[in-house]
Amino acid sequence: MNLIIDIGNTSVKLAVFLGADIQEFVRLKTLHAKDIETIKKRFPDLQYSILSTVSDINKDVIPFLTGNFKYFVCLDTSTPLPIENLYKTKETLGKDRIAAAVGANNIFLNRNVLVIDAGTALTMDFISSDNRFVGGNISPGLNMRFKALHHFTKNLPLLSETDIFDQLGDSTENAIISGVQQGMIFEIDGYINHLKLKYPDLTIILTGGDSNFFEKNLKNSIFVNPDLTLVGLNRILIHNVEQL
Repeated sequence: MNLIIDIGNTSVKLAVFLGADIQEFVRLKTLHAKDIETIKKRFPDLQYSILSTVSDINKDVIPFLTGNFKYFVCLDTSTPLPIENLYKTKETLGKDRIAAAVGANNIFLNRNVLVIDAGTALTMDFISSDNRFVGGNISPGLNMRFKALHHFTKNLPLLSETDIFDQLGDSTENAIISGVQQGMIFEIDGYINHLKLKYPDLTIILTGGDSNFFEKNLKNSIFVNPDLTLVGLNRILIHNVEQL
């Protein structure tokens, strides 16, 4: 069994995998060794673990993982991947982006896939049918756009996502909501339609905290997988274990 740990900017996600299936999922604000120990007691067959982090971690975590698992991987640019990474600045590539790309490739092997991660930032990454991570685009996410309008102006209010919005806002609040939300919808659909001109067989997979909102509003047919990053990290761990 595998323990997958994904430490993001706002939360910690832990998942226990048996093969390709998630047996348990836990979300925490911070991670300590005792949290891992609690999970390991519930799942004594846990032998392998991978950690991906974009922030500082408590000092007791890595020593515990190293000392209590048969094999442990801390994801970095030197970690072997099951896909070829063509990104020129690998040291600046977000671990969540490459993990999601591996997850998408694992689900849709030998397919042209666009991964859309709608979270704090909006990232759109392309994996080719010959199993290569080509690259993608980064722009502000939904909440970041709302906050930017409020922060960089004197009079615009701070608003948030809503499922009810018109094509043309009839008030300043409605204009902001329509502009931010429809702007992102048009942006995403535009990228998809542009790529489909070159790759008519393009498969689109959506993940991230705002995936439910965009699933309901995008015109293109998409697959939604909120656990895509965890799936990718599990695949990277399996790939490394297979090379032992």
